[in-house]
Amino acid sequence: MRETQERDIEKIYSPKATAGKLRRLADALENGKPFRIQIGGERVCVPARAVFGIEHERGEDYEEIEFQFRWDLK
Repeated sequence: MRETQERDIEKIYSPKATAGKLRRLADALENGKPFRIQIGGERVCVPARAVFGIEHERGEDYEEIEFQFRWDLK
């Protein structure tokens, strides 16, 4: 049995880098292909079967929108 380690990493990108990653992501989604990205030194492959969601969070002194992909590892 393979043990997986939980982690939560956030990477901040410049507007130009963000736009490039979003373009690659949109192309992958439109073509039913996986999306590959490196986060915190680890390459991650988001499979085409992943489900997409958007989360909005509001605190007392901030707001946040997260674009999320989720998929089963099985």
